[in-house]
Amino acid sequence: MLTVKQRELLMFIDGRLKESGVSPSFDEMREALELKSKSGVHRLISALEERGFIRRLPNRARALEVVKPAEARAENIAQLRPAVPAAANDTLDIPLHGRIAAGTPIEALQGTESFSVPAALLGAGEHYALEVSGDSMVDEGILDGDFALIRKVDSARDGEIVVALIDDEEATLKTFRREGTMIRLDPANRNYEAQRYEPRRVRIQGRLAGLIRRY
Repeated sequence: MLTVKQRELLMFIDGRLKESGVSPSFDEMREALELKSKSGVHRLISALEERGFIRRLPNRARALEVVKPAEARAENIAQLRPAVPAAANDTLDIPLHGRIAAGTPIEALQGTESFSVPAALLGAGEHYALEVSGDSMVDEGILDGDFALIRKVDSARDGEIVVALIDDEEATLKTFRREGTMIRLDPANRNYEAQRYEPRRVRIQGRLAGLIRRY
């Protein structure tokens, strides 16, 4: 499943290649997607490459090839992806907002799918679900492909696992901590390093309330 920004970038690259045969520059991609920095473009390109939507052509600067357009690939994924099973009695349908990185931040996604959850897993408040992508929270028992149940809040205490929105562009699932004047987002995997940001760059989007795993 592509995030909104990943899909926008894929369609922009595809359109430019069809129009001129030349890949757009990183500055052009940044401006087209209204991103604040080229680092966001680099992360989007890497995510699209890892998911098999594009590939970089060797020995050619700025050379990208679209392997499959966004629309066609989305249809294939929809056909191959197993349906989310309905939960048993006393269930609630909450929004499913796509995939969130438990490793490097990815663009936040506001989706329209719904996800059936046993009511007993949710407490008071408004909730949504996110499919976890990555392995940086494995030591907390959060695995790639799990569904994280998130309670919507806009603040957090040290040690809580939160959805943090970085620079109003990218979201990540990490343990929240304050470190002096900085905010530190900790992974739960020694192969990953903590991420540190000025408080103005971080907005809390929710707190982990539960986890669902399919077998």
